[in-house]
Amino acid sequence: MSKVKIDINHVSKLANLNLTKEEKEKFEKQLSSVLTYISQLNEIETEGVEPIGHITGMVNVLREDEPRPSLSQEDSLLNASKKQNGFFQVDSIFEE
Repeated sequence: MSKVKIDINHVSKLANLNLTKEEKEKFEKQLSSVLTYISQLNEIETEGVEPIGHITGMVNVLREDEPRPSLSQEDSLLNASKKQNGFFQVDSIFEE
């Protein structure tokens, strides 16, 4: 297993981070260590292992999407503190 080399300047530029020299050295070592550890997954033998999406074995836990009657406009506005022309009225927010 070889050590993964990181171009920390490229990574920090992509992340839009202004890093000091000390931070770059620290993060380069940390990222390299993490990626080296993760690269161990490539060494695992997965031939014949069936891919799975989840481990529960459940197929579909969602109900069917069936149209149902909804509230009328009048019913939905019953508890509205402010309404105007059949719509909810809300205070506008503008920053100056």
